[in-house]
Amino acid sequence: MLKIKKGDTVKVIAGKDKDKEGKVLSVDTKNSKVLVEGVNMMTKHAKPSAANQNGGIIQKEAPIAISNVMYLHKGKATRVGFKMDGDKKVRFAKTTGEVID
Repeated sequence: MLKIKKGDTVKVIAGKDKDKEGKVLSVDTKNSKVLVEGVNMMTKHAKPSAANQNGGIIQKEAPIAISNVMYLHKGKATRVGFKMDGDKKVRFAKTTGEVID
């Protein structure tokens, strides 16, 4: 069970994009990687195709290791934990103890 979900706001804590923040676009649970908006940008050379008429150089996000991102709760980076809220398993911020979802 991964502690980061699609739609979460995260902060990069390691690598060339350290201290950048963005929204999680997708989570790859098998390889423990996340795709974060505007982080770890790469250039891709695309040939002209039906979808992309004139081709050219495209900037797009590349996956980043989930261990290099940290959940942002109220603008501050925090670790995430799980606890039982009645009979439901919920995520909570370790710094404040508040339930995230």
